[in-house]
Amino acid sequence: MILHGYWRSGAAYRVRIALALKRVAYDQVNHDLRTGGQADPAYVALNPQRLVPALEVDGLVLTQSIAILEWLDERFPDPPLLPADADGRAIVRAMAATLATDVHPLHNLRTLKALRQDFDASEAQVDAWMARWMTDGFAAIEALIARHGGDFAYGDTPTLADCVTVPALYSAVRFGVDTGPYPRLVASGARTAALAEAAHPGRQPDADA
Repeated sequence: MILHGYWRSGAAYRVRIALALKRVAYDQVNHDLRTGGQADPAYVALNPQRLVPALEVDGLVLTQSIAILEWLDERFPDPPLLPADADGRAIVRAMAATLATDVHPLHNLRTLKALRQDFDASEAQVDAWMARWMTDGFAAIEALIARHGGDFAYGDTPTLADCVTVPALYSAVRFGVDTGPYPRLVASGARTAALAEAAHPGRQPDADA
């Protein structure tokens, strides 16, 4: 199993968390997004979207982090990252989508690059842009954790939702976004991060490369 990623990629971080929680061994191939490593022809042949992560398994290439998370949960069901009941699974998927599809694309590297280069946004404007969408998403997740959470975002065991919230919190801290108003989110994220320490960006072989 080979995970193609980048140490600061939030989407790749999600997958590393799931792999750590499930204790699945894998190798890494890293692509420096700052220098356009994801556009290398050999990687584009694997992932035409030119994004990380991609997961290679026995000749199969999987892309899109949420699809990879779901595949991992089906292929390696212990411990499960989705609840056993349909209602719970729908809630967890909605929590994950809140950040993975409604927030993360608005502050990833290519979006911020476009703001700076195509719209001449200042750094203060870029920071305000990120904070706006992060805090909107965090407020929604905080309310859902208050409704459905326990030790983790949903119930008392980690789920796909936690695989997504931890990288989002990492990005918020990195960009100076105040997470104080979201104590349930921060607490559940800290518990998940402690269980998946090997997945942390700072522990990756290409960190600060």
